[in-house]
Parts: sequence; C-alpha cells; structure tokens
Amino acid sequence: MNCEQARASFVDYWRDDLDDAAHEFHEHLGKCQQCRTEAMELRGVWMRLGELPEADPDIAMRLRFYDSLTSWKQREAERSRPFWWLRLPSVQIGLAAAMLVIGVAIGHWLPVGNGGTEVARLRSEMDNMRQLVTLSLLQQGSASDRLRGVNWSSRVEQDDTEVLSALLATVNHDPSINVRLAAVDALRKFSGSPVGRRGVIQALGKQTSPMVEIALLDQFVELREKDAVPAIRQFLEAKDVNPEVRQRAEWTLKQLQ
Repeated sequence: MNCEQARASFVDYWRDDLDDAAHEFHEHLGKCQQCRTEAMELRGVWMRLGELPEADPDIAMRLRFYDSLTSWKQREAERSRPFWWLRLPSVQIGLAAAMLVIGVAIGHWLPVGNGGTEVARLRSEMDNMRQLVTLSLLQQGSASDRLRGVNWSSRVEQDDTEVLSALLATVNHDPSINVRLAAVDALRKFSGSPVGRRGVIQALGKQTSPMVEIALLDQFVELREKDAVPAIRQFLEAKDVNPEVRQRAEWTLKQLQ
C-alpha cells in the first residue's frame, strides 16, 4: 500500500472499518512517519466533528417548509370536497379565458339593438370572473400562486374594494417578501382610492422587511403622498430601523415636504 492508498483509507481507519485492508494499512503506517502523523492528527479532528451541534434551519428554509406543508394540506382538503377541481387556479383561469372569448364572440354577433345591454352584462360577468380568480390565487398556499394572484389584480377594475383589501392584507401579512413587494407595486393601480392610499401609508409601520419598507417609501415619493409624512416621522422614531431604510425615509421626508 502506498501513501495515496493509505490516505484514501483514513476514514475507514477512524471508523474501525478497514476489514481486509487493515493489515496493509497498519503495515504502511509502521513504515511511513508522514502518513502515521497525518492519520493521528486528523483523527482528532474527525472525532471532534461528532461533537458539533446540529445547525438549526434558517428562517428562509423554515418558511419554504411551512409554505410547502400548508400548500399540501390545502390541496388535500380541497380534494375531499365535491367538484374540488373547480377550485384549481388553472381551471379558474381557463374559465376566465373562455368567458372572455365567449363574450367577444357574442358581442360580435348580437343584434345592434340589444348589443349595449348584453355587452354590459357580459362585461360585469367578466369583472366578477377576474375578481374570483384574483382572490382565489391570493389565498393559495403556494407563494408562486399568490404571486400570480397579485399579477391578476391588474385586470380588475380600480373600484374593486375586495381585491384592494386582499392586496393590502398581502402587503402586511404574506410570508413571502417577493409576494409583498409585488403587492406594493400592484397597489399603484388603486392610488386613486382614498382607502388604498391610506392603507399603503399604514402598511409602513407593519413591515419587518427592509426591502418592503423601501418599496413603500419609494411609492410615497412617486405618488407625492404628502399624507404619509406623519407616518414616516413616527416610523423614524423607532430605534430598530435598518440604517439604510432610515436614510431612505429621511430622504423621502425631504422630497415630500
């Protein structure tokens, strides 16, 4: 046995698992001072590895685990209900697309006299379908599905208070930072609503992510939201504000004053 083969057998030696190679290995160590010294020194390192505490999963890993677990539980619960497949986001999106195609076709072939009334009715039904798909996706356990729900919110009317409330709840409570950031951006559509503007201002003090806080501050500047000044000042009074966020908040105050 040469040095290279001996080093390849170190782990088996430390685990007392050399078997047939034990005789050749020990014979080599008896002749080779370098391999013998190296085997003894590294054996101590190997033994101490077993004393290291097991690392706890970080927050991101835990969130991914619980996100997957919640998604699985919701799918299993849905499958136990009649017509569970109608609740699938893909089915609801397909129904919405089908309704759009049917609505366009009917509007094209309707007689002129009844066209206005029928088109208005179909438009209302389409708005309801878009709202249903958006709200359904926002309630899913998967972050990717909720992100699709945020994207679908761009298709609803600006006066849709249910979708507005759902987006505000997403900004304040969704466990995914990416979903919350997308929801902040989607709320620009509702900037004409006093409820929406007030909700965005109140959301600043409810955040735990510096990225979301900065996104809200940038939106205040973009919309020239002077009503946000008191909320920003109160936000700056907290001692645990991220230094970069604090700097951005101070800059935002200067822009709005």
